[in-house]
Amino acid sequence: MGGARTRIDRISQEINTDVLVVGGGLAGVAAAVAAARNGASVLLAEREGCLGGMATIGLVNPFMPYGVWVGDWRQDLDRPVNAGWFRELLEALDAEGGLEPEGRQTFDEEILKLVLDRMCRNAGVRVLFHTMLTDVEREGDAVRSVVLSGKSGQMAVRATCYVDASGDADLTALAGCPFHLGRGADGLCQPMTTCFRVMGIDTALFDMNRDHDALNRAWQAYREKNPVRNPRGDVLVFRHMAEGVLHINSTRIPGRMPVDAWALSEAEMEGREQVFELHRFLRETMPGFERSRVMMSAAHVGIRESRRIVGETEVTAEDLLSCRKYPDAIARGTYPVDIHDPAGGGTLLKPIPYGDWYTVPLRALVPKGMHNLIVAGKPISATHEAHASTRVLPICACVGEAAGVAAALAVKTGLPLQRVSAAEVQAIIEANGGLC
Repeated sequence: MGGARTRIDRISQEINTDVLVVGGGLAGVAAAVAAARNGASVLLAEREGCLGGMATIGLVNPFMPYGVWVGDWRQDLDRPVNAGWFRELLEALDAEGGLEPEGRQTFDEEILKLVLDRMCRNAGVRVLFHTMLTDVEREGDAVRSVVLSGKSGQMAVRATCYVDASGDADLTALAGCPFHLGRGADGLCQPMTTCFRVMGIDTALFDMNRDHDALNRAWQAYREKNPVRNPRGDVLVFRHMAEGVLHINSTRIPGRMPVDAWALSEAEMEGREQVFELHRFLRETMPGFERSRVMMSAAHVGIRESRRIVGETEVTAEDLLSCRKYPDAIARGTYPVDIHDPAGGGTLLKPIPYGDWYTVPLRALVPKGMHNLIVAGKPISATHEAHASTRVLPICACVGEAAGVAAALAVKTGLPLQRVSAAEVQAIIEANGGLC
């Protein structure tokens, strides 16, 4: 497999650890912290210079709803369905002034970076920034070792258990495991989005809640009169914690494959074009934006969908919409099936029933047939439609915590991941306030 392609004289360092986590987004940090707390030595490798993934470098904000639905886009935060490590994260953000009290969903990503650093340090997780996974050596039904590349050269890492928290199932794919990509009809993934911030808004003239409908009427009229690159039919704006700043999640980049380097590079440039196209529209048409400026755009285009592993079981949209309760459930969710049209501008929403939730099974985290590899975050084994719900940050964080617990138990017991006790994973999650 991959390891045979790496010359041994290029390896500058060899590292042994109980658990290797590849990817430092919320799912990866949750997995790393959970594994370390349960007795494993943990190395976390992250390609960027901070933790948080899409929540920090991707500017994906706010946290999507994580409570039981009680009405149209109204949730009961006194009845959260995403808790455990994610609840700890919210509390740590709040303690540092990094979580908006109203709604408890908007957060300060700069404080989030700091909080995640501290959580890893406090748990004893070793973190390597600016380090990428570049090769995988597989032996039968197990990963034998991986190669990480960074400023220190190429490092060979051998772990007892591997957690793929790359967001795109990179480790799983390099290990030669099968995966799905895009929807069944044509293989297209949900479109990518470059999130951005606009500052200098006169909030006396523009109120997000009051003027939301007027904003979208203006965008529709603007699209009829002007050639635009962005196929999205509406403009989605959110509050920001800073005065006079709005967060905008409305660029739409369809047709690019997120696991192709050339297509991803094109998407990054197209996203920036659309950022300034949208800002030009705002300045020219909306009262309160006349003196505004683009404050920042995401350092990494937002990827809604890429690879999805072929796991020991597959979660379907029917499972979610019927609020199926799996016996090996390790996480809950209430976010709607939210499919941004892979080919154009529309969005399909199918809500989860009020007062209820679906569950994610442990078996959906384990690539079929692999004994020491588990996935944390959005690439779990799910259909294109189900993935459109399970992909959001609160759910990914809970899935990550479960992956870390399962990895630590596999190390402790010597069992392959398929034979790790789901009941034991559930008990540890529940002891930390999580909900299965």
